[in-house]
Amino acid sequence: MSLDAGTDDDAGVGPAATARRRGRRPAGEDTRGAILAAARDEFAERGFDGASIRSVARRADVDPGLVRHYFRNKSDLFAAGIVPSGVDPAVLVARIAADGVDGLGERLLTTVLGIWGRDDGVALRVAFAGMTSGEMQAEALAGYVGRAVFARVAQLLPPPDQQLRVSLVASQVAGVLLARHVLRLEPLASMPAEDVVALVAPTLERYLTGPL
Repeated sequence: MSLDAGTDDDAGVGPAATARRRGRRPAGEDTRGAILAAARDEFAERGFDGASIRSVARRADVDPGLVRHYFRNKSDLFAAGIVPSGVDPAVLVARIAADGVDGLGERLLTTVLGIWGRDDGVALRVAFAGMTSGEMQAEALAGYVGRAVFARVAQLLPPPDQQLRVSLVASQVAGVLLARHVLRLEPLASMPAEDVVALVAPTLERYLTGPL
């Protein structure tokens, strides 16, 4: 599938508009954040197939090449958009992992619930809507989360079952997020985050370090 198919033609754009080439934003401005914000709006309004690199660039008022500077393709852009604005998964995971495997499940779930609760699950619902529309989106999201989050977690675990343990943790965490923010299952949906952590973290700890 072409990244620029469907909505990327510039027909009807006048000379004055085409003369002004979009490029880098002023120094200090969060260009990556602006692109992600534009991407979330595009995917929410037009769906994965309807949005494009160029349509996201137009909304963010940057050149399409700058979008590709930060994101390899539309799938990566979509996957990164699941993370609420202002959050860098790599930084957070480094903090979570800094104290080792003891209490890792509790720290991980506390952080995840905080991240995706700050916008009341809006980014997560947009991502879920995109995932249900095709395998490419689901694979892109799984790959991004795997690289940005769970690959670092796996490094803390003893062999030979790192990937199995990480996949069990991922399934549990994803299920909690889905129930709270997409399905809105009560009482889990409105339960305070610390209560959810108290209930679920022991299961995560068993997945991480207990017998399988």
